[in-house]
Amino acid sequence: MNSRNVIAAVLGVVVLLATGCGTEEPVTPGEVAVEVPRPAGAEELTEPPTAPPAADCGDPTASLRPGPLPAPNALPAGSTMAQIRASGKLVVGVDQNTYQFGFRNPFTGDVEGFDIDMAKQIARAIFGTENALQLRILTSSQRIPALREGEVDIVIRTMTINCERLQEVDFSSVYYLAGQRVLVKEASGIDGIDALGGKRVCATDGSTSLANIAEAPSKPIPVKVSDWTDCLVMLQQNQVDAISTDDTILAGLSAQDPFTKVVGEPIDDEPYGMAIPKGQTDFVRFVNAVIERMRTDGTWRDTYNYWLRDLLGPAPAPPVARYRD
Repeated sequence: MNSRNVIAAVLGVVVLLATGCGTEEPVTPGEVAVEVPRPAGAEELTEPPTAPPAADCGDPTASLRPGPLPAPNALPAGSTMAQIRASGKLVVGVDQNTYQFGFRNPFTGDVEGFDIDMAKQIARAIFGTENALQLRILTSSQRIPALREGEVDIVIRTMTINCERLQEVDFSSVYYLAGQRVLVKEASGIDGIDALGGKRVCATDGSTSLANIAEAPSKPIPVKVSDWTDCLVMLQQNQVDAISTDDTILAGLSAQDPFTKVVGEPIDDEPYGMAIPKGQTDFVRFVNAVIERMRTDGTWRDTYNYWLRDLLGPAPAPPVARYRD
């Protein structure tokens, strides 16, 4: 068993211990069954999440074309990058609950993963070292507020690019392309979203997945939580029938619980972008230059193979960048 499989097993044991291994204890005559508590903040939605309709933005994945990538000691004076360098740190909003993308290593306590290595590349491009990187743990619903309030410089957290979000933040080009699917217990007999009519399906608050569940023609019941591991706890405790989100996230959850499986065809494409405060066009172009370098020099492929090959198979080609200028 390699080290990443050991970590997945340890994380799975932690979740199973927290949930009583996902089983219900038999109740003998005269005993009172005690309801298993839900994770804090879990809520079954009686009405689908609503948001003001976004104007058609064309291709939301079309970002700003990068220019030449300057050396860390030659950043343009007055640029967003120069200001970040002067501050002494790059503050990046990340996850700690998505296995192999942004998760806390139970042996070291460090937050690691594919998204974290993406953040390290941005830090190196600004400072010449990753030591100036500061990680800020965010839930899905905290991502945009943290950018808007200046708490982070950039968010790299399995964040899907769409027109609605482009009204509030700017995005890099696509650095990873996922697809929304469904995770169920192996013995459930459920084969996809169409089989979940009237059943509880879990996703995180503030995610595109939650809205997609609510809009599914089969009419499942969305259940929102703070973190994806909360969804796994609820599935193990029989409080939900399925989890639906990006296949990358589901694969990580399944690696932590061998009695689950990912099923069904993709419900929707989920193109991940790095989110940047609105109006920082110089930083968008700079980040896109870093991502383009990673596409062409093999860094993207190497990073994928290190974190994701065992989980998702051999590295595909990096997503092709689309630019609107």
